[in-house]
Amino acid sequence: MRIAIDRNIPLAASAFRSLGDVLLLETPEINRSAVKDADILVIRSETKVDRELLAGSRVRFVVTATIGTDHIDLPYLESLGIGFANAPGSNANSVKEYVLAALLVLSMRSGFTLRGKTLGVVGVGNIGSKVVKMASDLGLTVLQNDPPLARKTGQPQFVSLDDLMSADILTLHVPLTRIGEDATYHLFDGRCIAAMKPGCILINTARGAVVDTRALKDALRQGHLSAAVLDVWEGEPSIDAELLQLAALGTAHIAGYSVDGKVNAVRMIREAVCKFLSNTSTWDPGGELPPLEITSIHLDGSGGLEEMLHAAVRQCYDVELDDRYLRGILGIPPETRIPYFMKLRAGYRLRREFSTVRVEVPPGFESVRKAIDAIGFQQEPGKRESPCND
Repeated sequence: MRIAIDRNIPLAASAFRSLGDVLLLETPEINRSAVKDADILVIRSETKVDRELLAGSRVRFVVTATIGTDHIDLPYLESLGIGFANAPGSNANSVKEYVLAALLVLSMRSGFTLRGKTLGVVGVGNIGSKVVKMASDLGLTVLQNDPPLARKTGQPQFVSLDDLMSADILTLHVPLTRIGEDATYHLFDGRCIAAMKPGCILINTARGAVVDTRALKDALRQGHLSAAVLDVWEGEPSIDAELLQLAALGTAHIAGYSVDGKVNAVRMIREAVCKFLSNTSTWDPGGELPPLEITSIHLDGSGGLEEMLHAAVRQCYDVELDDRYLRGILGIPPETRIPYFMKLRAGYRLRREFSTVRVEVPPGFESVRKAIDAIGFQQEPGKRESPCND
């Protein structure tokens, strides 16, 4: 069994070595010639899987270490009886943490508090549902929009997209689809963006083409939106430099790129391959995970809730560092920007999730302790019963 794997998927060689002969390829090397003799193909979102790639190959199973599938020609795979699997929900916690980190940065910059704000969540699947819970636990009012889920469940908490336009913050967590009644391509077009509350913050960690780039730039230039946080870009890896300059925070499609999320994805796609092969072997990545750069955080009690949360989150994940890395693209020749963007993704730095870090909250800060719990940090033993003086 020959398994062709994108070498930028962490621990993939270790995970799949027991299942067949592993061929590691750089992302640009994954072409028709390289995969023609492979039985199984393991890729990331930067590889388009379609007739052009697979025609004449012996590939019988394709797995992507991603949630999204818009880079996969699923009807083509189905027509040839080629199996497919992805990793839904694998990086949901990582994206949730990215959203919070970004909101805390904007809170610090603009001096607003999160408690009492209204957050509109568009798409309430694996990621969106985690964002909903976190925001609710932090005291935000949350509005949820997910037409397919609303029809499926009949639950009353879902509202129309029009009803989300009153929100102070909108965050997008939908797949990119181009056909059907729930198509999301340019879901946020000029009309939709114009209907958003003046001063609203837009966060997009879904897919770039869910938002019309031209309309978003107009809204930011005119001040209709107060800020945009963008991890995804229409046309990436070629991104709009003007939109990056207008964005409050811009990153290179790395919101879900925690080590923990990537390992979750590898574990899920390995299980899918094992099922395809009727193989019952297991894989334990524990000994191969990188050591934690930070294991504990002490909060000194200075500042309000947002300040203390920001102090904890920034030590674990500094989203502004990723923003600075991407803005380096503005100072290089246009012809080198695509490789630069791809390198930021393929060589992304080590980032661990909040659950791997313990936070010590000083006595008397019960609301901070509860918030630290809500966003997923561990807490120092013996600190959970602190008196409530705040």
